[in-house]
Amino acid sequence: MSRNEVVLRCPVLEDGAAVFDLVDTCKPLDLNSHYMYLLQCSHFSSTCVVASQYGQVVAWASGYILPQHPDTFFVWQVAVGEAVRGQGLAKRLINWVLAQQRGIQKIHTSITPDNAASWALFKSLARDWGGDLSSWDWFEQQSHFGGRHCTEVLVEIVLPTQGVQQ
Repeated sequence: MSRNEVVLRCPVLEDGAAVFDLVDTCKPLDLNSHYMYLLQCSHFSSTCVVASQYGQVVAWASGYILPQHPDTFFVWQVAVGEAVRGQGLAKRLINWVLAQQRGIQKIHTSITPDNAASWALFKSLARDWGGDLSSWDWFEQQSHFGGRHCTEVLVEIVLPTQGVQQ
């Protein structure tokens, strides 16, 4: 492995601060608390992934399996640092973390209507996987966010019966 290669792995607790800093540079992503990233890098490490290059965290994807629907994986956040954008890394992150899971038949995520990059990513993933993509308003600007955040649209990709094809 060359030193400049991007390496994907499950996060560890010590990655929490670096993940926080990365997400902070990736607007329009919502920045969560340091504490939340520490929880994701420890309690949820098996459903998250970091990409490192030169020993630094350069990309991140977090998610979890819905407790009431163990066949559904929710992609929470995908952040790719500016230096490594345009290399298909967001797709690699999601495919990598999904390859670690079993029995997943649906992918969920939420995207604001104006986040063109995220819409393009998930439409592209649905095409790659041969899945059906649908969406509907989920967390609404006024009734859920009190007007302080744009509506989040729930995106669902129903996978073909064979699951995600890498």
